[in-house]
Amino acid sequence: MIPTFVIFLREGIEASIIVAILLAYLARIDQRQHFRDVWLGVAAAFVLILGGGVAAYFLIKHYDGSNIQTYFETATYVIAAGVLTFMTFWMHKHARTMARELESRSEVALTKGGRVGLGLLAFQAVGREGLETMVFTLAIVFASSRQAATPVHGNLLLVGAVAGLACALGIAFAIYKVGAKLNLRRFFQVLGLVLMLFAAGLLSDAVENLQQLRWLPFGTHVVWNTSGVVTESSNLGDVLHSLVGYAERPTVLQIIVWVIYVVMSMSIFLYLGRDRKPTSGTPATPRSEPRTTKKTRHLPT
Repeated sequence: MIPTFVIFLREGIEASIIVAILLAYLARIDQRQHFRDVWLGVAAAFVLILGGGVAAYFLIKHYDGSNIQTYFETATYVIAAGVLTFMTFWMHKHARTMARELESRSEVALTKGGRVGLGLLAFQAVGREGLETMVFTLAIVFASSRQAATPVHGNLLLVGAVAGLACALGIAFAIYKVGAKLNLRRFFQVLGLVLMLFAAGLLSDAVENLQQLRWLPFGTHVVWNTSGVVTESSNLGDVLHSLVGYAERPTVLQIIVWVIYVVMSMSIFLYLGRDRKPTSGTPATPRSEPRTTKKTRHLPT
């Protein structure tokens, strides 16, 4: 439940804010008649992503128990971890300029493509978030189904997704309608750190699959066995597995991959996200310029 809640909250807010920026820009330039085109683009993106996600899930489940399913699942884990990492750093870089970029692209779409261009812009922007969400959700479902494949567990994942999306829509509505302030940079920074733990767990699952397939026949020694304390099939074990990649019998390679990814990704992310303060030597340059200017003023006299 927690992983799908965080994923849908994060992706839902980003997609909702994109739509809110587009609608606010159209309202500001008195082009409200194009609201319909934006919503058509959003609806088309939702239909395509939902249909693609359901089709991909049943296609992979069709090979349940075979190596083909393991191949698909492993690829999903790696792709999801890679996209999670990329989008976290991308949003950190573009959070401040996202509104200006969207407004500029909207202006171009209205000038060249009219209604079709604006609908395509909304479809592209929301479709990208939906595609990411689909990949993450599939990875979470596959990782969780190995631990607790029960209807109750599946319902909890669905509840988490719906709750996350509802919170995201509520926050986006407040930003658009009420004018509530949200520090997007700080918000995505906090969620980015949480999502990196998810990504580390997905990479650990990918390593486990590859070792079972004997594609990585090294580092297979089991470091510990905590199945007697917290099993992965229990509710707590499943939450820990989805949240931080907990494994009751992790191998040496799984732990190495998990630690290296978490340390490197979080260190780089926090380094790039730190508040940059001017160095002690920075003020010297502005002060030197006025002195030079004063001297040049006194030269004529």
